Amino acid sequence: MSMQIEFLGAARQVTGSRYVVHAGGLRLMIDCGLFQERAYVERNWACCPVPAGGLDAVLLTHAHLDHTGLLPRLMQEGYAGPIHATPPSIDLTRIILEDAAEIQEEDAAYKRKRHEREGRRGRFPETPLYTRADARAVLPLLKPVGYGQRLVLNDSVTATWHDAGHILGSAMIEVGVREGARERVVVFSGDLGQPDRVLLKDPTFLRRADALVMESTYGDRDHRHDGDVRARLAELIRETTSGGGNLLIPTFAVERAQELAYHLARLAREKAIPDVPVYLDSPMAAEVLDVFRRHRTFLDAEALRLLHEGEPLFDFPGFRIVTTQKDSKEINRVRGCVILAGSGMCTAGRIKHHLARNIGDPLCTICFTGYQAEGTLGREILDGNSPVRIHGELFEVRARVTQVSGLSAHADRKGLLTWSGKYAPPPRKVFLTHGELSAARSLAEELRRAGVGEVVIPEYGSRHAAY
Repeated sequence: MSMQIEFLGAARQVTGSRYVVHAGGLRLMIDCGLFQERAYVERNWACCPVPAGGLDAVLLTHAHLDHTGLLPRLMQEGYAGPIHATPPSIDLTRIILEDAAEIQEEDAAYKRKRHEREGRRGRFPETPLYTRADARAVLPLLKPVGYGQRLVLNDSVTATWHDAGHILGSAMIEVGVREGARERVVVFSGDLGQPDRVLLKDPTFLRRADALVMESTYGDRDHRHDGDVRARLAELIRETTSGGGNLLIPTFAVERAQELAYHLARLAREKAIPDVPVYLDSPMAAEVLDVFRRHRTFLDAEALRLLHEGEPLFDFPGFRIVTTQKDSKEINRVRGCVILAGSGMCTAGRIKHHLARNIGDPLCTICFTGYQAEGTLGREILDGNSPVRIHGELFEVRARVTQVSGLSAHADRKGLLTWSGKYAPPPRKVFLTHGELSAARSLAEELRRAGVGEVVIPEYGSRHAAY
């Protein structure tokens, strides 16, 4: 029987990556991610469509919440098997899950108080999706696997992780299934990174696959480059802070925060930006900085060279890491500063509090540096909507809204086509996931023109033969 794949997330939308592979007598889950678009959040509360206790293993491509955020729920439903991931992914998953649980506990308490005050009930339970104790219960199941290491799952099925260049420790997973004398290969791309990024190595090119399950986040466009990223950041800092405004940068705590800190450190040392306070208001991002320091061998050659020469990658005068809520609130007293805070799509976290304080001020700037999924607060702001709802209240958007391109952790259309074009011969079948439907359809046309035999854009809950 051929491999069968069930698509239980990231199907015709961006978040919630979760696939179940039926092959060689095993049932494997590839990623177990949280749904973050407002239209799909009810799926987070539903039971997994595949019984959790019947799964043999979970394989993680990387640690982002939309790839790991439902692991505690899976355990609540009875999963007790291994969860395989690279060593940096294990460290990052611990941080991400505990942070997500803390946010959910805080948000649930805030909603209870608000709904009591307003005399109504909310759309979803006023309890957290899972607690910090639930998140910590996942940790003993996490098992490290290195790049290039062939993990034998049974007599027929193997899995191998390769560097995807997306975030620290990210991977594409090559699943091999032996059928008689022949081995079939299906590659799950995870999220593919861009080449030539700071801090990380380039994505690995693989040569053989019978089928691909491939992300399509930027499948309909190439990244626009507004010139040099550092020059653009410096310009925004000078323009905003000179008038007494604050520059808010919604920041993904994993990778984007560290990359921005790296760029700002270079600018500060070159005296290209004024001496203004720069706040990294994210306990999670601060912990991730330590993960980068521990896993230096996963960094690219330029970062390793700087470390060898004794230059800090992230620290500079004026850079302040904020961890406590009290210190976060103290930022409200400061004018003419830069605030990096999560989450990157403004779906939760401290950025929402800073937006509530600054979004109505025309002296302030909101700068997006990453993808904003449809249905998120970040997308609403970037699309020019006003007013927008933050913590249940409506706010007029009077702040300047802009975007700096060139920092995306995702490959664009050209990068996706280059990566998939290295397979010779082309895969017989490609499944496009982790993208909005318009992006997936555009990429599908390009892949068909490139000689791929069949391109499928699976629907949520659908099941397909891999080859």
